[in-house]
Amino acid sequence: MITSPAFAGKRWGVLGLARTGRAVAAALAASGGDVLCWDDGAAARAGFDGPLADLNHIDLSGFAGIIVSPGVPHSAAIFAHAARRDVPVMGDTELFARAQPHLPPTHIVGITGTNGKSTTTALLHHLLTTAGVPTAMGGNIGLPIMAQDPLPAGGVWVLELSSYQLDITHSLACDIAILTNLTPDHLERHGSMAGYAAAKARIFAMQTAGSLAIVGGNAQRHYRLASGPDVIAIESVALPGEQADWPSLQGPHNLENARAAVAAARRLGLDDAVIAAGLKSYRALAHRMEPVGERRGLLWVNDSKATNPDSTAPALTAYPAIHWIAGGRPKLDADGCADLSAVLPHLGNVIHAWLIGEAAPAFAEILGGHVPVTQSGTLDAAIAGILAEARPGAVVLFSPAAASFDQYRDFEQRGAAFRAAVAALDGGQDGLC
Repeated sequence: MITSPAFAGKRWGVLGLARTGRAVAAALAASGGDVLCWDDGAAARAGFDGPLADLNHIDLSGFAGIIVSPGVPHSAAIFAHAARRDVPVMGDTELFARAQPHLPPTHIVGITGTNGKSTTTALLHHLLTTAGVPTAMGGNIGLPIMAQDPLPAGGVWVLELSSYQLDITHSLACDIAILTNLTPDHLERHGSMAGYAAAKARIFAMQTAGSLAIVGGNAQRHYRLASGPDVIAIESVALPGEQADWPSLQGPHNLENARAAVAAARRLGLDDAVIAAGLKSYRALAHRMEPVGERRGLLWVNDSKATNPDSTAPALTAYPAIHWIAGGRPKLDADGCADLSAVLPHLGNVIHAWLIGEAAPAFAEILGGHVPVTQSGTLDAAIAGILAEARPGAVVLFSPAAASFDQYRDFEQRGAAFRAAVAALDGGQDGLC
């Protein structure tokens, strides 16, 4: 785990006892800090053997900081309660930043954006690993950052950072900061698109002169980076090879993810031959344009992580003949209506749309004039319909453009259900194609 003398002899509060909170509590205690913890959920408290106190109500005088889960909104009582005693509220990423002066000198790459940040993070980590560079992946992906072992000097931390995490991070100076793109999301948390963009902009505001900002085209208009970091537009990055050679990086969105990772890798000293080899050997993250095998003459692709239309839109252009499974709990526009405007310009390769979940009727009404539509209701029914109609050589793309919560616990469970259904089909070849 990461420890630091900066935490020793001070009192800390940890609010939230899921995986990240427990990692923070352990790291602070191992550093010699005095730690009090709390979780509003009785079940989480019952499974925790450290010191407990309700941080929402005790006197916080003398606390060095309160570390909260990124999911805790600024409207939560702890923020006002801590402010009354001038106690800073932060996340585990900020704690990681404060530990840096006491760790071996390393590079930090922070990656954010509405879509593509997980793939870009995993891809850059893979490129560095392929090159033999000591590296670790964390933030909004992988193990909690404070639970990881320090890297040796010259290593590279690759951190996926959500807007929620950036909201409660104050001093993380990324040597390279990447913003993949920016489209409306989490507005219930940030209040407006301007608020959401401002949360993302924090990744650049914390950088210092001589660092690098890599920014996607549709995000550049939200920021003016005239001073501070150097700036590269993702769209301007030349690639060391052809996208056709990278089986797990198909589609225009993955082309942009690759450009961002390549720009960062070059800045970190990797040569193009090593980068090209890494692009070719990379395998997709689970539930993100993940080919799960060939069955019945069809290629099956799991893109369950596409929980909004902006995520699905580029996926629909990745293959020439698509049976598209979509639906779930729809994201609503300002008028409370399901909105698929982002996908409508990208339906040229869609042979048929098979709709499931709560969104099925609304999606059918929107799509009906553009592509053949069937309201299947469930994933199993959609797959049965596809098997009866699809011709060999087509692609079955499970890219829901909606949240999972009507029928599944989360997008991971939803993607696992798709994988299991495909695996149960007889005939054809398992594995990646």
